Amino acid sequence: MNQAATTDDSPATAPQGRLGNLYDLITGDEDARVCKDIPAASCHDQPRNFFAYLGANLLTKVADELGSAKLILPWLFGVIGAPAGLVGLLVPIREAGVLLPQLAVAAYIRLLPIRKGVWILGALLSAASLALMALAAATLTGALAGGVIVALLLLFSLSRGLASVAAKDVLGKTVSKARRGNLMGLSAGIAGALTLVLGLYLELATGFSTGFSTGVFVSLLGGAALIYILAALLFQFIAEQPGATTGGGNALDSARQSIALLRTDPGFGHFVLVRIALLSVALAPPFYVLLAQAASGGNIAGLGAMIIASGLASSLSAPLWGRLSDRSSRLVMVLSALLAGLLGVLTYGLYRLDGGLLASPLAFAGLFLVLNVAHAGVRLGRKVYLVDMASSDTRAAMVAVSNTVIGVAMLGGGLIGILGDLYDAATVILILGLGALGAGLYALALKEVSEPA
Repeated sequence: MNQAATTDDSPATAPQGRLGNLYDLITGDEDARVCKDIPAASCHDQPRNFFAYLGANLLTKVADELGSAKLILPWLFGVIGAPAGLVGLLVPIREAGVLLPQLAVAAYIRLLPIRKGVWILGALLSAASLALMALAAATLTGALAGGVIVALLLLFSLSRGLASVAAKDVLGKTVSKARRGNLMGLSAGIAGALTLVLGLYLELATGFSTGFSTGVFVSLLGGAALIYILAALLFQFIAEQPGATTGGGNALDSARQSIALLRTDPGFGHFVLVRIALLSVALAPPFYVLLAQAASGGNIAGLGAMIIASGLASSLSAPLWGRLSDRSSRLVMVLSALLAGLLGVLTYGLYRLDGGLLASPLAFAGLFLVLNVAHAGVRLGRKVYLVDMASSDTRAAMVAVSNTVIGVAMLGGGLIGILGDLYDAATVILILGLGALGAGLYALALKEVSEPA
């Protein structure tokens, strides 16, 4: 049976001991023992659940960076000689695999009173996928290695989607509504710091040596697999109360009905088209990586610098984009798309003008930082826009439809890799940059939905 939610903060359920004190310190003294929108029986376990979820969440963020489809895998593909066409599939498969199955999976997860086991299963399958990627990188080369890793990336992505659906349910049942943002922000901040440490380590450990093998990537992927196992062990410590099992069933039937929103709500249809156009920003990073690798002669220091740039971009840009999104999420999408577009044109021009200008790892680290700032703006802006545009009655359906359409479009976007085989990475960057400029201009026509205070 479903436990009643509570807002009671009675001493009988207040957390005690060192863990409780640390929880109070992190969440703040005022109303620190708040217990909102979760089962009453979960109130006493909040410190334990908070830190178990925090640890598992930040570990998965770090592991995702170690096996990043935007940075690590494209660089690996350049080392093992995989075709550029396969590089173009990395981001689409990574993203689409998470989005597409969620509608069907969510319906079955709702039938389970305890759902943390689904997250643990997803984490263990992710670990197995990454471990097999490491094995493939160590033993295979060329198109065969690339094909095997792409197939394993699909398994990894589906596993992440499984965990993603369960994670939202578990978080909603075990951590108070007033503490979830703090938890997610803290995990992102710590994960970003650890990513920076990783980048610095690669810089200091390798210097500017070009003589390295796939061993670096085998270690990164193998380390990511071990981290996922550790995350699964931490998630097991969450004390989850049984939840309602109503509302499960055939979510695909409901999704078909929701698709009608694309026709009946012109504003929503326009937003989905803008979001499809903005995929030109999401598809660009692997080609920047290929161009950086070629320009630097495979210098491993370039990889470390780009990892640092990726970590800095998230931590530096998120507060700025967040504040601006509260004023106008439409403007955030426009500015970030235009920034990515101009960067693509600039990168192509610099490469054609004098390739030596981009030979330094720091040059591409700077370009990659700006690209990730733009990508962060696109992601944050479109999330806030959708939430502000939708009503409480249509929000769930709009999110489901939008994610499904984008998942399909992402798979189609994988065809951009064919251009990488026909031309070079710089040309693909130019094409995607022009697409981003078009997306930014198209987003200008969206109606304003933000209501700044």
